[in-house]
Amino acid sequence: MRGTLLNFMLAFCLNSLVQILLTGHLNGAQTGASPSPSQDPTLRDFDPQPALKVASTDLKKARFPVIDIHTHFGIRLKGDRAALEKYVRLMDENNIAISVSLDAELGNEEDHLKFIGQGVEQRLVTFAHIDFQGSGQKDDPRTWDCNRPGFVRTSVEQLRAATQKGILGVKFFKSFGLEYKNADGSLIAIDDARFDPIWRTCGELRLPVIMHVADPVAFFQPIDGNNERWEELSRHPEWSFFGEGFPSREQLLAARNRVIARHPGTTFIGAHFANNSEDLATLGKWLDQYPNLMIEFASRINELGRQPYTARKFFIRYQDRILFGTDGPWPELRLSYYWRFLESYDEYFPYSEKSPQPQGMWRIYGIGLPDDILKKVYQENGLRVIPGLRNVFERTTGAKD
Repeated sequence: MRGTLLNFMLAFCLNSLVQILLTGHLNGAQTGASPSPSQDPTLRDFDPQPALKVASTDLKKARFPVIDIHTHFGIRLKGDRAALEKYVRLMDENNIAISVSLDAELGNEEDHLKFIGQGVEQRLVTFAHIDFQGSGQKDDPRTWDCNRPGFVRTSVEQLRAATQKGILGVKFFKSFGLEYKNADGSLIAIDDARFDPIWRTCGELRLPVIMHVADPVAFFQPIDGNNERWEELSRHPEWSFFGEGFPSREQLLAARNRVIARHPGTTFIGAHFANNSEDLATLGKWLDQYPNLMIEFASRINELGRQPYTARKFFIRYQDRILFGTDGPWPELRLSYYWRFLESYDEYFPYSEKSPQPQGMWRIYGIGLPDDILKKVYQENGLRVIPGLRNVFERTTGAKD
């Protein structure tokens, strides 16, 4: 009996001691130990720093002069001329010969041409986009320019005039298919036949059309625990196109492809790897099917760099169809990640200067392209599909055929 009581008392004391130690540990904010569960980091705070010790290639610039086909000097710099000239100096340091801004407005090109052309030795050129709303009221599509008589005819005339001013191509933002509306409030279909004269005129004028259609897969899925970009979308719920009121991603991409098929004489550039960099097998089929389709990978090394074996094979197979783009202007550190992705075999490095990584909580790997393919991606493909770049490139780099 005495032994049983002694054992009970001993067990009670040990249990009490454990509870005291646990309590002290869990309330460590007061004792200097580890934080309590209430102070544990949330997913928004989660920013793991890799413990890997692997080779890191210090690339300060691209190996060959680069044509950046996808930049936004109007949207990102907002008229800041000092920032513009600072970035042009950064272009010199990184071996970027030309940047193509996509921010001129068709019919009002002069403002953007003046902004990018002053004091930068014509290192910057521009595409123009069409303003579908115009002077109309945002909440009343019946008043929008695109729903007024003569809109397409006026756009065609403006395209012809724009080529005389130095506009080298046309940009369509993702609002086309997701936001622009008919007079009755329904969304305008990307393959609406009334816009055929615009696509046809671009072909006649040799103006490539760069199209941002849809978005990454995650943006069309529920924002829940199964969405691999939940953290990103929880910060930017306005980026989600899931649910009623939006076409499916597949519908949008199919409509774009029908436009490409209907206009074989026009060169189309699928922005952001035609927004299908998560399914390169399907993207490859599109490139096989549509010889007038080119692609560029602005803001998509985050998706390409996590599938380095597949991506490298894709770049090699479609080396004549891929253009270089960044979606910048970006800080120098982010540019260096583009060089590392294309030129090195580095493992598990960031794709952005931001922390945590902003477009998927993962890191990327380099695909180590050979020099002949690098030249095509960096410059040769761009020179081939955008005729107006040749003189600018030769003047900037001194290079001639």
